[in-house]
Formats: sequence, C-alpha cells, structure tokens
Amino acid sequence: MMVKVVKVKMVKIENNQECFVQLWRRLERTRQLLRGQCKRFCIRRILKSWFPVEANDDFIWEVCNLCDQAGWDELQAPSLYPRKHRELLRAIVAVKTGISFYKVDLKALDAAYSIAYPHSTPINVSKKRLPEKLGSLQIR
Repeated sequence: MMVKVVKVKMVKIENNQECFVQLWRRLERTRQLLRGQCKRFCIRRILKSWFPVEANDDFIWEVCNLCDQAGWDELQAPSLYPRKHRELLRAIVAVKTGISFYKVDLKALDAAYSIAYPHSTPINVSKKRLPEKLGSLQIR
C-alpha cells in the first residue's frame, strides 16, 4: 500500500480581505478532501490539516473556545451554513495573529465570503425578502 504525502503551503494568516478569501476557499477544499477520505468535517480535523505541527490540544481548545463550538462537532458545507464557519475563521485569525477575537475585520470577512461563494446569499443577510404584494398569490 503506497501512501502519497502532499505538502500543503499554508497562507500567511492576516486580518485582511485577501487572506479571508483564501481561507474561505481553503475551507471548501478541505471539506472536499475530508469527504473524499471518508473523514468527519470538524474543527479538529480542519486545524490538524491546516496546521499539522501547531494543532495540539491547547491550540484546538483555544480556537473552539473562541468560536463557541466543539472540536468534534460535524460542520455543514460553508456555502450553505456560513455563520459557524465565519466564527471559526475569525477565531483562527485571532489565535494565529494574536489579536483580539473582536478586532478581526468582520466586514472584510463577509465581503470575502461573497467573493469565494458568489452564487450564495451574502453572509450578513439573514433571510430573503418576501414579495411585497402577497395579494398576487392565488390560493387554491
């Protein structure tokens, strides 16, 4: 049995939109990779694949604590349920850069989501608008 080792080049984590676009895209690629390996798409596996040396239990706990999620909880696709993933990326940036969780640029993070997933509903819109004229609907 031959195992292929893939060297992964990690992007430099910064608090700007360009970095956030790369992180959103990398999150989707990681989801597809883990799915192909029949592994759970969870915070622990994401961090272990992105930061193989640094992802010890303390690092994982710090990220999970900041984003209020458990490490083994399975995450849905980022394009469908982006809010938990936004908090995860926000926590990763805060831990890796050493800045406060609340100083991560959320406007840039949300704009980066719209760039990475152009056909999805923007992250800062909670619901789609209903048509104003409901009288045009015919109930039979």
